[in-house]
Amino acid sequence: MAPTHQIQRLSKELSLHGNQQNEDSFSDPRPSFTKVGPPGKASLEVLNENSPLLSAQRIEDDSSPLSSDLSVDELEYLDGEEQEESKSVWYLIVLTLSIGGLQIAWATEISNGSPYLLSLGMSKAFLAIVWIVGPLSGIIVQPYIGIKSDNSRYRIGKRKPFMIGGAAATLIGFLALAWTREIVRGVFAIFGADPESQFAKNASILLAIGWLCLLDVAINTVQAGIRAFIVDNAPTHQQEDANAWAGVIVGIGSVLGYLSGYTNLPKVLPFFGNTQFKVLSVITCIAMGGTVTISCLFITERDPRRDSPPPVVKTGVLAFFKQIYHSARRLSPQIRKVCEVQFFNWIGWFPFLFYITTYIGQLHVNPIFKANPNMTPEEVDEAWESATRIGSFALLIFAITSFASNMLLPFFVVPTYRAPPSLKGTNSSHSFSSAHHTSNQPTTPSGTPLPMSASMTSFFPPPPDEATHSRLTRLLSIAQIPWLTLRRAWLLAHLLFAFCMALTFLVRTPLAATVLCGVVGIAWALTIWAPFALISAEVSKRDVQAQKTGGTNDDQAGVVLGLHNVAISAPQMLATLVSSVIFRIAQKPRGVAGDDSVGWVMRFGGVAALVAAYMTTRLREEGGQRETEGKENGNGHGERMRDDTV
Repeated sequence: MAPTHQIQRLSKELSLHGNQQNEDSFSDPRPSFTKVGPPGKASLEVLNENSPLLSAQRIEDDSSPLSSDLSVDELEYLDGEEQEESKSVWYLIVLTLSIGGLQIAWATEISNGSPYLLSLGMSKAFLAIVWIVGPLSGIIVQPYIGIKSDNSRYRIGKRKPFMIGGAAATLIGFLALAWTREIVRGVFAIFGADPESQFAKNASILLAIGWLCLLDVAINTVQAGIRAFIVDNAPTHQQEDANAWAGVIVGIGSVLGYLSGYTNLPKVLPFFGNTQFKVLSVITCIAMGGTVTISCLFITERDPRRDSPPPVVKTGVLAFFKQIYHSARRLSPQIRKVCEVQFFNWIGWFPFLFYITTYIGQLHVNPIFKANPNMTPEEVDEAWESATRIGSFALLIFAITSFASNMLLPFFVVPTYRAPPSLKGTNSSHSFSSAHHTSNQPTTPSGTPLPMSASMTSFFPPPPDEATHSRLTRLLSIAQIPWLTLRRAWLLAHLLFAFCMALTFLVRTPLAATVLCGVVGIAWALTIWAPFALISAEVSKRDVQAQKTGGTNDDQAGVVLGLHNVAISAPQMLATLVSSVIFRIAQKPRGVAGDDSVGWVMRFGGVAALVAAYMTTRLREEGGQRETEGKENGNGHGERMRDDTV
């Protein structure tokens, strides 16, 4: 804390300086003061930068006693971070709503795509090759869209054109894929060919593969736009909140998706189609179109035409990969480490997400096959049909647990960034207008205690007075665990996942496996929250700094999140290859009891999760770097550095 006499001396000098130069222009020559400081501590009187007698550069001068003597906590309020406006919870919900439609699209493709393609006559071996298109398109499409959107200068914003275009292509892809057989039959009927011939069936398979490729490219396009859209329009100190709400909405989409699998949709909604996949495709189109439209209408992006012109880059495939390489080299150490964690993290998650229903189904059929070793193929198929429904129910429990965890965990995790302090004369404003406000002062409600994130205070109706509001927010902050930062919570999620995969050695019944699947939902909630929040906050912080200095941020949201998706997609291809080797070694013939090949694949994923846990320990806690610099500069505050280790 700066000594009081130094601040008073500084204010007197500046006041006299203002009297000499401006006594003819202003009736009151004294500079204005504003009380700022961390809540719960003695506030400081610092000169208001809006005063006509004081320039902002004078306060930011490193030689000023005010800047040299302030502690790290106080400096956080003077470094420009208070320029960002706190947004309400409703703003964050509308901002992240489009990701719910995206999740329904992913769930429909993953859960119902395979049965539909098999119904067209595609073999399982060829189906496995076709599904590589998804991760492959994620590796190429998202970085490409990220670079293009970063350099776009459309009036409606950087991200909206790609969100709208990707959503439109997704609608076309789903509807065309669902009606592939009818399209081929119609074309064959026009030319007088037999629509039931083998050639027509092969044509249906090839056309379906084409529509599936279009669908993967479109979904990756809209995903790249949505993720960058969230980063661009949420304040730095609310990136964790925004991504937490994104996780909640993803959870809702997953629950709705799995619930629809239990419903006979053609019977309930016959006007949408006569098959399950057709009805799901129409519902997906409505969800995707509706959520993207709402987010684009009510959230206003900053006009990118006011930015500096984008750099001139060469076009072509080789130039694109060179740009990706150079962008990867420019990643900040924190973002690079998050991507390294994600690489091993998704080696573990990919087998679980794709094979958990098979694993639980195998536990269901094991006693059946053991009691009846000579079952006919039809009886085996019937047994596996009921087993698949049991596995789908486990995924529903998994989705519900993940949704509940996404709702509750933000109340227990200490926010990385605290909201800017409320200054005198500040009006709380949570409109759906531009994400970049015009006032230089924050709009965080007064009375918010230090550990409480800004948006949590708007979960409830406005209290009648500030005292009630303060008591409410302090009551909410009691739930927070002081040592549980987001990084440590993510570390615990890796360990929890690895522990659950190790328990597969002991699980023998579908009920036990379903309970285990529900527990894993807690780890999944952090997987879809923590890495995106950590990266988003880092990118947002750099964007704010670049806007303040008038420079450009090389690590813009589009390309960074595209590279992050490469770190997610590439390990899925590796996990597929490793899983194939394990299946070849350990798999037993269909209809034989005791097949534990899927269990070994999931245990392999648990080992990868342990590596991810170790990599997570290398991430720094936000705030430690600046306080370390304070110690090196000899300002006497380095001993207050936050620990970077577990």
